[in-house]
Amino acid sequence: MVDFPALATSRLTLREIVESDAENILRIHGDAEHMRWFGSDPIGDLDGAAKLVATFASWRKEPVSGARWAVELRDQPGLIGTCGLFRWNRNWRSCTIGYEIAPAHQGRGYVKEALKAIITWGFRELQLNRIEAQVHPDNTASLALLETLGFLQEGRQREAGYWAGRHHDLLQYALLNAQWSTANAVSPFAAADGFAHR
Repeated sequence: MVDFPALATSRLTLREIVESDAENILRIHGDAEHMRWFGSDPIGDLDGAAKLVATFASWRKEPVSGARWAVELRDQPGLIGTCGLFRWNRNWRSCTIGYEIAPAHQGRGYVKEALKAIITWGFRELQLNRIEAQVHPDNTASLALLETLGFLQEGRQREAGYWAGRHHDLLQYALLNAQWSTANAVSPFAAADGFAHR
């Protein structure tokens, strides 16, 4: 993965997160109530958002540990959320998945559409065998989303997370390449069929 793997779906563009996205990142990650299950404390200012953008960008540096995409509507540029594959273990052929979207864009299927694209990309391009997710037990929307994508719960990690001043249990989910149904798999595209790299 030398060039950033820009992808697109029928409604979305998935592209590299850049410095100019910091304001939209702050709008999402600065909302304490909306981000209560994200796994970290909310961002307090634009400087904090810029640092998060830099963190996401650092995943692309050697040794590559993953990729985080900006999610935007194809007909309306501007970041509305992010999603990514990180903690890439080349030897084990595994990654962890993460995602969030602005409250105004929830409930429209955008996250599911974006995740289908990056899951398909991960299995095909990174030759992953396993994609993991850790989710707070009270995050019912995220749990339901993962299950619709075929992720299976494997157990409970006791007090595995720490944010908002206390420890949190997390539910461990995973999806295997062999279980990724052709019904879920999509072919991300950009200007033409196939994967777009820039």
